[in-house]
Amino acid sequence: VVVKMIPDNRLPPRHLHAVRTGKTFAVIKWESPYDSPDQDMLYAVAVKDLVRKTDKIYKVKSRNSTVEYTIKKLEPGGKYHVIVQLGNMSKESSMKINTVPLSAPDALKIITENDHILLFWKSLALKESNFNESRGYEIHMFDSLMNITAYLGNTTENFFKVSNLKIGHNYSFSVQARCLYGGQMCGEPATLLYDELGTDKDSSATTSGRGTDVAAIVVPVLFLLLVTLGIGFVVLYMRHRRLQNSFTAFANSHYSSRLGSAIFSSGDDLGDEDDEAPMITGFSDDVPMVIA
Repeated sequence: VVVKMIPDNRLPPRHLHAVRTGKTFAVIKWESPYDSPDQDMLYAVAVKDLVRKTDKIYKVKSRNSTVEYTIKKLEPGGKYHVIVQLGNMSKESSMKINTVPLSAPDALKIITENDHILLFWKSLALKESNFNESRGYEIHMFDSLMNITAYLGNTTENFFKVSNLKIGHNYSFSVQARCLYGGQMCGEPATLLYDELGTDKDSSATTSGRGTDVAAIVVPVLFLLLVTLGIGFVVLYMRHRRLQNSFTAFANSHYSSRLGSAIFSSGDDLGDEDDEAPMITGFSDDVPMVIA
Protein backbone atom coordinates (compact mmCIF):
# COMPACT_ATOMS: atom_id res chain seq x y z
CA VAL A 1 0.00 0.00 0.00
CA VAL A 2 1.40 3.39 -0.98
CA VAL A 3 0.09 6.38 0.93
CA LYS A 4 0.69 9.90 -0.37
CA MET A 5 -0.17 12.99 1.64
CA ILE A 6 -2.67 15.32 0.07
CA PRO A 7 -1.09 18.76 -0.41
CA ASP A 8 -2.48 21.12 2.18
CA ASN A 9 -1.04 24.61 2.57
CA ARG A 10 -2.79 25.04 5.91
CA LEU A 11 -0.48 22.49 7.61
CA PRO A 12 2.52 23.73 9.64
CA PRO A 13 6.18 22.97 8.80
CA ARG A 14 7.37 19.75 10.40
CA HIS A 15 10.30 18.86 12.68
CA LEU A 16 11.58 22.37 13.28
CA HIS A 17 14.85 22.25 15.26
CA ALA A 18 18.23 23.99 15.69
CA VAL A 19 21.20 22.39 13.97
CA ARG A 20 23.92 24.64 15.38
CA THR A 21 24.13 27.86 17.36
CA GLY A 22 27.02 30.31 17.69
CA LYS A 23 27.56 33.71 19.25
CA THR A 24 25.90 35.68 16.43
CA PHE A 25 24.06 33.07 14.35
CA ALA A 26 21.82 30.01 14.52
CA VAL A 27 21.23 27.31 11.89
CA ILE A 28 17.68 25.94 11.89
CA LYS A 29 16.09 23.16 9.83
CA TRP A 30 12.54 22.02 9.11
CA GLU A 31 10.57 19.88 6.69
CA SER A 32 7.79 20.95 4.36
CA PRO A 33 4.18 20.48 5.50
CA TYR A 34 3.78 17.55 3.09
CA ASP A 35 6.10 15.31 1.11
CA SER A 36 7.60 16.21 -2.28
CA PRO A 37 6.25 19.69 -2.95
CA ASP A 38 5.54 20.20 -6.67
CA GLN A 39 6.13 23.95 -6.55
CA ASP A 40 8.18 26.57 -4.68
CA MET A 41 6.93 27.18 -1.19
CA LEU A 42 7.32 30.52 0.53
CA TYR A 43 8.06 30.41 4.26
CA ALA A 44 8.01 33.25 6.77
CA VAL A 45 10.64 33.00 9.53
CA ALA A 46 9.89 35.32 12.44
CA VAL A 47 12.62 35.91 15.02
CA LYS A 48 11.52 37.51 18.30
CA ASP A 49 14.24 38.89 20.57
CA LEU A 50 13.03 38.01 24.08
CA VAL A 51 15.54 40.38 25.69
CA ARG A 52 15.24 43.49 23.54
CA LYS A 53 11.57 42.84 22.74
CA THR A 54 12.05 43.29 18.99
CA ASP A 55 10.88 41.25 15.98
CA LYS A 56 12.39 40.45 12.59
CA ILE A 57 10.81 38.52 9.73
CA TYR A 58 12.72 36.74 6.95
CA LYS A 59 11.29 35.15 3.78
CA VAL A 60 12.60 31.81 2.55
CA LYS A 61 11.55 30.18 -0.76
CA SER A 62 12.28 26.51 -1.45
CA ARG A 63 10.85 23.46 -3.22
CA ASN A 64 12.88 20.97 -1.18
CA SER A 65 11.27 18.70 1.36
CA THR A 66 13.97 19.67 3.88
CA VAL A 67 14.87 23.33 4.32
CA GLU A 68 17.91 24.68 6.20
CA TYR A 69 18.26 28.36 7.02
CA THR A 70 20.85 30.45 8.90
CA ILE A 71 19.64 33.30 11.09
CA LYS A 72 22.36 35.96 11.30
CA LYS A 73 23.03 39.18 13.20
CA LEU A 74 22.13 37.74 16.60
CA GLU A 75 23.76 38.85 19.86
CA PRO A 76 25.97 36.70 22.12
CA GLY A 77 24.07 35.31 25.08
CA GLY A 78 20.70 36.30 23.59
CA LYS A 79 17.36 34.52 23.87
CA TYR A 80 15.12 34.19 20.82
CA HIS A 81 11.74 32.73 19.86
CA VAL A 82 11.66 31.46 16.26
CA ILE A 83 8.39 30.88 14.37
CA VAL A 84 8.22 29.24 10.92
CA GLN A 85 5.03 29.08 8.82
CA LEU A 86 3.95 29.28 5.21
CA GLY A 87 3.57 32.70 3.69
CA ASN A 88 -0.21 32.40 3.68
CA MET A 89 -0.14 32.55 7.50
CA SER A 90 -1.00 28.89 7.98
CA LYS A 91 -0.37 26.97 11.17
CA GLU A 92 3.06 27.60 12.63
CA SER A 93 5.94 25.70 14.20
CA SER A 94 8.01 27.41 16.86
CA MET A 95 11.08 26.89 19.03
CA LYS A 96 13.39 28.81 21.39
CA ILE A 97 17.13 29.20 20.92
CA ASN A 98 19.90 30.71 23.05
CA THR A 99 23.06 31.97 21.41
CA VAL A 100 26.52 31.26 22.85
CA PRO A 101 27.62 33.93 25.39
CA LEU A 102 30.93 35.79 25.27
CA SER A 103 33.95 33.96 26.65
CA ALA A 104 35.33 34.54 30.13
CA PRO A 105 38.28 36.95 30.55
CA ASP A 106 41.69 35.27 30.61
CA ALA A 107 44.52 35.45 33.19
CA LEU A 108 42.44 36.61 36.14
CA LYS A 109 44.76 37.09 39.14
CA ILE A 110 44.95 38.83 42.52
CA ILE A 111 47.62 41.20 43.87
CA THR A 112 47.50 41.78 47.64
CA GLU A 113 48.15 45.27 49.03
CA ASN A 114 48.25 46.48 52.64
CA ASP A 115 44.55 47.14 53.17
CA HIS A 116 42.98 45.95 49.88
CA ILE A 117 43.43 43.64 46.90
CA LEU A 118 43.54 44.30 43.15
CA LEU A 119 41.93 42.06 40.53
CA PHE A 120 43.68 41.96 37.13
CA TRP A 121 42.66 40.25 33.86
CA LYS A 122 43.35 40.40 30.12
CA SER A 123 41.18 42.46 27.82
CA LEU A 124 38.32 40.41 26.40
CA ALA A 125 38.59 42.30 23.10
CA LEU A 126 41.82 40.39 22.37
CA LYS A 127 39.87 37.22 21.59
CA GLU A 128 36.27 38.40 21.13
CA SER A 129 35.64 40.54 18.04
CA ASN A 130 32.05 41.12 19.20
CA PHE A 131 33.15 42.74 22.46
CA ASN A 132 33.73 46.48 22.83
CA GLU A 133 35.69 47.79 25.81
CA SER A 134 33.05 50.49 26.31
CA ARG A 135 30.65 47.73 27.37
CA GLY A 136 32.88 47.03 30.36
CA TYR A 137 33.01 44.25 32.93
CA GLU A 138 31.08 43.52 36.09
CA ILE A 139 32.51 41.98 39.25
CA HIS A 140 30.78 39.72 41.77
CA MET A 141 32.03 38.37 45.11
CA PHE A 142 30.88 35.27 47.02
CA ASP A 143 31.57 34.96 50.77
CA SER A 144 31.60 31.22 51.56
CA LEU A 145 31.47 31.82 55.33
CA MET A 146 28.36 34.02 55.14
CA ASN A 147 27.00 32.25 52.02
CA ILE A 148 26.32 35.62 50.40
CA THR A 149 26.90 36.80 46.82
CA ALA A 150 27.45 40.54 46.34
CA TYR A 151 27.65 42.71 43.22
CA LEU A 152 30.78 44.89 43.59
CA GLY A 153 30.33 47.09 40.53
CA ASN A 154 31.51 47.44 36.93
CA THR A 155 34.48 48.97 35.17
CA THR A 156 35.80 49.58 31.67
CA GLU A 157 39.37 49.00 32.85
CA ASN A 158 41.22 45.67 33.19
CA PHE A 159 41.58 45.90 36.97
CA PHE A 160 39.33 46.44 39.98
CA LYS A 161 40.07 47.40 43.61
CA VAL A 162 38.37 45.48 46.44
CA SER A 163 38.50 46.76 50.02
CA ASN A 164 36.97 45.99 53.43
CA LEU A 165 37.62 42.25 53.34
CA LYS A 166 37.06 40.46 56.63
CA ILE A 167 39.85 38.44 58.22
CA GLY A 168 39.23 34.70 58.27
CA HIS A 169 36.73 34.74 55.38
CA ASN A 170 37.14 32.93 52.06
CA TYR A 171 36.01 34.81 48.96
CA SER A 172 35.36 33.86 45.33
CA PHE A 173 35.57 36.67 42.78
CA SER A 174 34.06 36.48 39.28
CA VAL A 175 34.64 38.84 36.34
CA GLN A 176 32.52 38.76 33.18
CA ALA A 177 31.39 40.93 30.30
CA ARG A 178 28.77 43.35 31.65
CA CYS A 179 25.21 42.12 31.39
CA LEU A 180 22.78 44.04 29.19
CA TYR A 181 19.08 44.78 29.48
CA GLY A 182 18.19 43.92 33.05
CA GLY A 183 20.91 41.44 33.88
CA GLN A 184 20.61 39.40 30.68
CA MET A 185 22.97 38.71 27.76
CA CYS A 186 25.95 38.30 30.10
CA GLY A 187 29.38 36.91 29.33
CA GLU A 188 30.85 33.75 30.82
CA PRO A 189 32.44 34.46 34.24
CA ALA A 190 36.09 33.92 35.15
CA THR A 191 36.26 32.81 38.80
CA LEU A 192 39.13 33.15 41.27
CA LEU A 193 39.36 31.87 44.85
CA TYR A 194 40.91 34.11 47.54
CA ASP A 195 41.81 32.62 50.96
CA GLU A 196 42.32 34.81 54.02
CA LEU A 197 44.86 33.11 56.30
CA GLY A 198 43.35 33.88 59.71
CA THR A 199 45.00 36.90 61.36
CA ASP A 200 47.86 36.90 58.89
CA LYS A 201 47.43 39.53 56.19
CA ASP A 202 49.24 37.41 53.64
CA SER A 203 46.92 35.59 51.30
CA SER A 204 46.97 33.14 48.45
CA ALA A 205 44.91 33.06 45.27
CA THR A 206 44.41 30.02 43.09
CA THR A 207 42.79 29.67 39.66
CA SER A 208 41.28 26.27 38.78
CA GLY A 209 43.47 24.46 41.30
CA ARG A 210 46.72 25.83 39.94
CA GLY A 211 48.24 26.24 43.43
CA THR A 212 47.33 22.65 44.29
CA ASP A 213 48.95 21.39 41.11
CA VAL A 214 52.19 23.28 41.82
CA ALA A 215 52.31 21.97 45.38
CA ALA A 216 51.71 18.43 44.12
CA ILE A 217 54.82 18.76 41.94
CA VAL A 218 57.12 20.71 44.27
CA VAL A 219 56.55 18.65 47.43
CA PRO A 220 57.59 15.26 45.93
CA VAL A 221 60.64 16.86 44.27
CA LEU A 222 61.79 18.40 47.58
CA PHE A 223 61.19 15.09 49.34
CA LEU A 224 63.32 13.22 46.77
CA LEU A 225 66.10 15.81 47.12
CA LEU A 226 66.10 15.43 50.90
CA VAL A 227 66.18 11.63 50.63
CA THR A 228 69.03 11.81 48.10
CA LEU A 229 71.05 14.17 50.32
CA GLY A 230 70.45 11.91 53.34
CA ILE A 231 71.66 8.85 51.45
CA GLY A 232 74.71 10.77 50.23
CA PHE A 233 75.64 11.81 53.77
CA VAL A 234 75.26 8.22 54.99
CA VAL A 235 77.47 6.88 52.18
CA LEU A 236 80.17 9.50 52.84
CA TYR A 237 80.04 8.78 56.58
CA MET A 238 80.39 5.01 56.03
CA ARG A 239 83.32 5.52 53.65
CA HIS A 240 84.98 7.84 56.13
CA ARG A 241 84.56 5.29 58.93
CA ARG A 242 85.85 2.49 56.72
CA LEU A 243 88.95 4.44 55.68
CA GLN A 244 89.63 5.42 59.28
CA ASN A 245 89.32 1.81 60.47
CA SER A 246 91.53 0.56 57.62
CA PHE A 247 94.20 3.13 58.37
CA THR A 248 94.11 2.32 62.09
CA ALA A 249 94.45 -1.40 61.40
CA PHE A 250 97.27 -0.76 58.95
CA ALA A 251 99.10 1.50 61.39
CA ASN A 252 98.75 -1.01 64.23
CA SER A 253 100.15 -3.82 62.06
CA HIS A 254 103.28 -1.74 61.39
CA TYR A 255 103.75 -0.46 64.91
CA SER A 256 107.13 -1.11 66.47
CA SER A 257 107.06 -1.30 70.25
CA ARG A 258 110.87 -0.98 70.35
CA LEU A 259 110.93 2.27 68.39
CA GLY A 260 107.60 3.51 69.74
CA SER A 261 106.33 4.41 66.24
CA ALA A 262 104.93 2.85 63.10
CA ILE A 263 107.39 1.79 60.35
CA PHE A 264 106.31 2.10 56.69
CA SER A 265 108.38 0.80 53.80
CA SER A 266 108.76 2.51 50.45
CA GLY A 267 106.52 1.58 47.56
CA ASP A 268 109.26 -0.41 45.79
CA ASP A 269 109.23 -3.37 48.13
CA LEU A 270 105.53 -3.43 49.00
CA GLY A 271 103.75 -6.59 48.01
CA ASP A 272 106.97 -8.67 47.64
CA GLU A 273 106.60 -10.72 50.81
CA ASP A 274 108.58 -13.77 49.48
CA ASP A 275 111.88 -11.83 49.24
CA GLU A 276 112.06 -10.71 52.81
CA ALA A 277 115.66 -10.14 53.98
CA PRO A 278 116.93 -9.64 57.52
CA MET A 279 117.60 -6.07 58.49
CA ILE A 280 121.32 -5.23 58.92
CA THR A 281 121.68 -3.70 62.31
CA GLY A 282 125.47 -3.34 62.47
CA PHE A 283 128.95 -4.84 61.83
CA SER A 284 131.15 -6.90 64.10
CA ASP A 285 134.71 -5.70 64.84
CA ASP A 286 136.25 -9.07 63.95
CA VAL A 287 134.84 -9.11 60.41
CA PRO A 288 137.24 -7.47 57.91
CA MET A 289 135.82 -4.81 55.58
CA VAL A 290 136.98 -4.99 52.00
CA ILE A 291 136.82 -1.91 49.90
CA ALA A 292 137.18 -2.39 46.16
